[in-house]
Amino acid sequence: MDVLKVENVNFNYGSHKILTNLNFSMENNQVIGLFGDSGSGKSTFCKVLTGFIKEYEGTVTINGEVPQGGFNPIQLIYQHPEKVMNPRWKMRDVLEESWMPDDNLLDEFGIKREWFNRYPSELSGGELQRFSILRALNPNTKFIIADEISTMLDAVTQAQIWDSLLKLARKNNVGVLVVSHDKKLLNRICDSIVYLSDITE
Repeated sequence: MDVLKVENVNFNYGSHKILTNLNFSMENNQVIGLFGDSGSGKSTFCKVLTGFIKEYEGTVTINGEVPQGGFNPIQLIYQHPEKVMNPRWKMRDVLEESWMPDDNLLDEFGIKREWFNRYPSELSGGELQRFSILRALNPNTKFIIADEISTMLDAVTQAQIWDSLLKLARKNNVGVLVVSHDKKLLNRICDSIVYLSDITE
């Protein structure tokens, strides 16, 4: 069992306190929802968890150890995939930067082989998000932090993406933190829901 633990995390932006004495833990067999109002610090917390923000007080550990260089076992999936993909790379390169899934997984996520030779600007948001999710599900991933990943997608695409993501996560023992302001979504797909205000002072 892998355990992700956040202890006494504080983060300020200038004189503005964003996260104060935050404590949280989850195991890799859980799908946990994180709910909070807009501007409450959810996305900041996601970036602290995954190392995109490094200047904070406190600790983020897996099994008691701080993740070190190389591949990060805590992977972040953003709301806007086009903002985190190199526009000069073809989609094959975008995916291979992490790993190359087999044909069964490509089919599961509805990724067509002809998309590999296209650039990010040539695909829709839903198509790009499928690549983002599969890229994050590298065999070395232990936890996925999903930050409002389906907010901009239509209902059918949302359902397809969550079904595929959660199926693969449970199969591979990857914990998923679902960050959203959509309480109906969290109630539908999560084992439990945590309120950001309840894990901070």
